[in-house]
Amino acid sequence: MNSSRPYILRALHEWIVDNECTPHLLVDINHPQVKVPPGYAADGRIVLNAAPAAVRYFTVDNEAVSFEALFSGAPFSLYVPIAAILAIYARENGQGMFFDADSDTLSDDEDIHEEDTQETQAQPTVLHAVDTENPTDPISPDDEPPRPPSPGRPSLRVIK
Repeated sequence: MNSSRPYILRALHEWIVDNECTPHLLVDINHPQVKVPPGYAADGRIVLNAAPAAVRYFTVDNEAVSFEALFSGAPFSLYVPIAAILAIYARENGQGMFFDADSDTLSDDEDIHEEDTQETQAQPTVLHAVDTENPTDPISPDDEPPRPPSPGRPSLRVIK
C-alpha cells in the first residue's frame, strides 16, 4: 500500500492555508536527497515557511515536496523527500501533525486483519502549543482554559 504521508501533507497544507495561517514544514536535513540552503539549519533540522506568498512552484507528489523560496534575497530550489518531513504545522497556533518515522508504508508480507487494526493501530502524535514566555508549561486541554497567544514566536513540543 502507498504511503499516506503525502496525502496528509497536501490536506494539512491546504487546511492551514484555508484558515489563513502560515504552514511550516519541519525537515530532517540529514535525510538523503534533501536539498535545502546550507547554513539555515540547527540541530540537523530546518523549519521551512511553505505559505503560498513565500514560495513559488509548490508541489507535493508521492515522492517529495519541492518549491522555490528566497533565502537572504536569493532564490533557492528546495527538494525534500516525503520521509524527511517530520512535521507540518501552523505558525500562528502550532496546530498540525508530527509524522512517525516508521509510518510510511507496510511491507508486502505484512497482513492486517480488521480486528487487529483496532488494537494495534498506533495513535497519532498530538501537537500542543507551548507558551514561549514559559516553555516548560505546555498548554493542555486538561489544564486551565487556554490563554491568548503571546506576542513571541510560537514553538512546538512533543508531549507523550
